[in-house]
Parts: sequence; structure tokens; C-alpha cells
Amino acid sequence: MTAEVQGMFASIAHRYDAANQVLSLGVHRRWRRAAVRLCGAARGQRALDCATGTGDLALELKRAVGAEGRVVGTDFCGEMLARAPGKARRAGLEVWFQIADALALPFAPASFDLATIAFGIRNVDDPVRCLREMARVVRPGGRVAVLEFGQPRGAFGALFRLYSGTVMPAVGALLTGNRAAYEYLPRTAAAFPSGDRFLALMTEAGCFKETNATPLTFGTAFVYVGVVR
Repeated sequence: MTAEVQGMFASIAHRYDAANQVLSLGVHRRWRRAAVRLCGAARGQRALDCATGTGDLALELKRAVGAEGRVVGTDFCGEMLARAPGKARRAGLEVWFQIADALALPFAPASFDLATIAFGIRNVDDPVRCLREMARVVRPGGRVAVLEFGQPRGAFGALFRLYSGTVMPAVGALLTGNRAAYEYLPRTAAAFPSGDRFLALMTEAGCFKETNATPLTFGTAFVYVGVVR
């Protein structure tokens, strides 16, 4: 699965940001700011953003930790990551980027005050192992934050599923030329554990002394935060 997902993201990297902005109606930026706020990012901290893609969450983290803080963004897809340094330069932010697999991070234990991953944990082969690996590189008492899609219910949920199943693939195909990618993304989001079921995965990981989940936009997305033991 890893090679398949890596190839998929490589194929859409050139238009990923534009497609993300259009398909989310810009809401993804508000979600990322919420994730940074909820994980408690503060001035002077060391932060790691896994599966950073083109760097959006890493840049939000850098704004929070300030010039005295340090942010590293990693991703296993070089084509996606290649676009991140330019975005950081244009924003006037100093962020370090490197290719790395979230299941085998090249950092010593307790290297960071917090670690994040946005819309990436459902694409790894072993989400529980990913949580453990992120917790490994965070100091005790630090935080691991996960931003991921949920499965909203009721009338809004029905509308969201219609949008995800029909509009997203069509518009994604127009913007990137890869319809299959924008069929894969909502399909995996719909199948991935959310809410209490994801909190159960965090409990299974065995590396957090407390966890919580905050729904965003009627449960369309969640921010999960775990405090490292």
C-alpha cells in the first residue's frame, strides 16, 4: 500500500494545493489553525509535522512557536515535499523539511515538544504504530495531535457523503487529471475510525496518559490530542 499511496500523491503534487483549496472551500486552513491551537503549540517549542505534504500545517506550527522555536516537516513523498520549502520562503518562515516515513522517524526519543499529522494517518500501513512512533520522539508530557476526517451524521452527513462521492472525484479530476486519487481519498476517509473509535486506537497505542477528541464542522473532521506518558 505504501508504494501505491506514494505514487498517487506524487501524481497530484503539482496541483494538490489548488485542489485542496477548491474542494474544501478553504475550510482546511481553519481546521489546521484549530489543530495548532488545540495541541497547545507555544513560543519556543520544538514541533514535528509528519506527512506534511506541501507544508501547510508545518507553517501554521512555525507561526505559533515563533522565531525562537523550531519546526521540522517530514513526508515520504518527495514530489509533495519539494513544494514546501518555497512556500516557507514566500511566507518568511524558517522550517526544516526532510523525507521520512512516519512509521520510522529519524529522530532520537524526546526530540520534540509536540508532533502533528494532518490527513495522513489513514494513509499509513499501521496507524497504531504511527502513533507510537510519533509519541516516541515527543518528550513526556508533550503532545501528539492528529487532524483527520470524520463521518458526520444526519442531514449534513448525507450532504457531505454526496459531495465526497460525486463532486470531489469530478472536480479533482479536472484540477489534477487524476480522478482515481479523489475517489481514493474520500473512500478511505469514510472507512477510517473516527471519534471514539480513533480514541480507542490511541488507547491501544499505550503511550498516552490522556486523550481527547474535538469535532470540527459538525464532525466533518476531528482533532485528536494525546499527552505522552
